[in-house]
Order: sequence, then structure tokens, then C-alpha cells
Amino acid sequence: MATTTTSTDLTDEQRAISEMVRQFADEQIIPNAEHYDHEDEFPEPIVEQMKELGLFGVTIPEEYGGMGLDLTTYAMIVEELSRGWISISGIVNTHFIGSYLLMKFGTDEQKQKYLPKMATGEIRAAFSLSEPELGSDVAAIKTSARKKDDHYEINGTKMWVTNGLRAGLVFVLVRTDPEAEPKHRGLTCFIAEKEPGVAENTGAYEGFNVPPQIKKMGYKGVESTELVFDGYKTPTDSILGGEEQGLNKGFPQMMDALELGRVNVAARGVGLAQRALELALKYSQERRAFGKPIAQHQAIQFKLADMATQVEAARLLTLRAARMKDAGERSDIEAGMAKLFASEAARFCAEQSLRIHGGYGYSKEYEIERIYRDAPLLLIGEGTSEIQRMVIGRKLLQRHKI
Repeated sequence: MATTTTSTDLTDEQRAISEMVRQFADEQIIPNAEHYDHEDEFPEPIVEQMKELGLFGVTIPEEYGGMGLDLTTYAMIVEELSRGWISISGIVNTHFIGSYLLMKFGTDEQKQKYLPKMATGEIRAAFSLSEPELGSDVAAIKTSARKKDDHYEINGTKMWVTNGLRAGLVFVLVRTDPEAEPKHRGLTCFIAEKEPGVAENTGAYEGFNVPPQIKKMGYKGVESTELVFDGYKTPTDSILGGEEQGLNKGFPQMMDALELGRVNVAARGVGLAQRALELALKYSQERRAFGKPIAQHQAIQFKLADMATQVEAARLLTLRAARMKDAGERSDIEAGMAKLFASEAARFCAEQSLRIHGGYGYSKEYEIERIYRDAPLLLIGEGTSEIQRMVIGRKLLQRHKI
């Protein structure tokens, strides 16, 4: 029972793609999400179908085998996938950010080497900023890379890496200049290759290890891992953009990509909130109390009204941020606002929907229980709500300085 609003300014192509992914979610994701969530099992059959649909190459240019679509269309796809199960959107999110980094900052050789295989999903990408002792303080990164002859050696530990085990590429931000001031000017992004699905790499990838995946309250099925670099050797041409152009340029590269990441998380919030609303609308018309469906009680109608309003507002904020980025405009404030509002809307709608379901909402037999566990992730990923407020406030003051 999808109730997504159809915007009048969508192109025919956007409508068709959105409807295709919505049907895919209804037929393949929603009926199977409970199983994969309960078992915390990677949804390999669903991922294989996503490859066939071309969803791993949505934004990759056609010359590399992708669809060449814009961020706005991608955000709509993410919303529909997340409406089915946010873990599915997580599988493509880090991959999408990696392809964006390559398309914008990569050398021609790097693009030719990786993008065609990324477009088909033959290799999938992850990206890594966080470390065990730091969260949003990216400038404090300790993982280091030191040049030795014709290669760099990376040492350190990364944390909270989505797709960390199954990815074949990890875009990893490390410190290459320990003396740099300010500190963020000494960071470089490397394209670190590894063997997908292997915890302890050997041979060419020796020194790149993946500890057992982190057990989580929600966001199951897709792995979140640490990455341990212990003498991992990588060639100089693995620096994003090449050594000459990319050395110590990793911080602005990653910050640019995070604007897209925040639009992505916002779209995931919209999708989750949308599904919570749909479930609440359905259940409230079926469940009877005091002689009539609970949907006819004003208290329930108020909850539905607040949920629907937040879903629509979150969707509009997300589309605005995506369209600004597509137009080449700076969208740091807008992406932050979209991420902040949509993630909080997802939490709100999940809770309200659970309340409408009453005791059944607390049961694993009902879908809303999974949604309620998944929602908190969005308050943390790509910067917490508190970080978003801080960034928005600072950027507002910069834009309107007197």
C-alpha cells in the first residue's frame, strides 16, 4: 500500500524508475526482509537482482556501463529501497559514494580501471573515515600512510565500515602529513584494494584484515566492520586523483562526498518514515476498539496527520538538497537540514506507528518492530543530529556574516 506522493515536476524517466524500484521493493524486499533481519544474513539473492536491474551503476556515466542518472533520481531510488528495508539501501550507499569520488576526483586510469566493474556490481565499494577513538572529528584521524620507495604503507584501525567485508575497494582517509596545520590538511584518500569476503588478506593484499562484523540492534543483513591495516602496501597510483594532485587533498574530497552521503541518509529516512506511515494507515483501519476502527478515533488521526506531514516535509527537503547538488550549487546547509529533519522524522514516525500498533508493535511478527530498531541508525550515520545542527548553525553564520 504505497502512498508516496507523485510530484508534478518529475520527469517521465524518474517516474518510471521510481515505480520500477517500488515494485521491486514490494515483491522482493519486503516479503524477505524479516528472514534476513532475523538471521542477520546478507541478502545475496536480492543483491543479485539489484545487479541485473543496474542499480549499482545508477549514477555512473554510460561510457563506463552505468545509467548516468542524476543525484535526484538516485535519492528517489534510495527512498524506495529503504521503504522496503534500509539495509538494502546501505549496500548501495557506500558503493555510490565511492563511484562519486572516482568520477569527480579520480584519474582517467582509475576511472577506466574501476568504474566499469562498479557499474555492474562485479566489485562493490566501501568508504571509511571513522576510527575507534574518534567519531565525527575527522581531522583527528590517526591511521597513517608512509611512503616507502614506490609504495605507501598503511597502518591503523578504521571503524563502522558498511560493506567492509564484501567490498573489493575501500576509499579510506588516512594521515600522510603528521606535521600539517591545521590537521585536516594532512589527510589523503587512498583506493585500497582487497579480496571481497576474505577476513585475512594475503599476497598482494597482505596486511588488510577485517575482524568479525559488529553485532547491532538493527541495520542487520549488511555488515558493519572494523578494518585493520597492519603494514598494508599500496602503490602510489592508488591515491585518489594520483599522487601529484591527490596527496594531502583527502579532506575536501571526502567532505564533498559527505554532502551526497547526507542526501542519501535523508532519502533513507524518508523511505523508512513512509513505510511506517503505510503500516499505521493499514493497521489503524483494521484494528477495532470501542466498537469502531481505531482510525476513527481522533487521537489516532492526530498521529497519522503528524506522521504524514513529517514525511512530506522530509521528502521535499531531500529533493531540494539533491537538486541543488545536481545544479552544481553548494548544498552543505541544505544536505545537513535534509539529513537532520528526515532522520528525526523517521524516528518519530517509527515510534508513532509502533504506538498505533499497540502491543502488536512490540512483537517480531509485525514489520514495525524491525523498522523501530532500524530508525536510530539514521540519527547517527553520516554525522549525528547534534553534529548536523552544529554544522548548519556555523554555515548559516558564514553565509550571513555581518
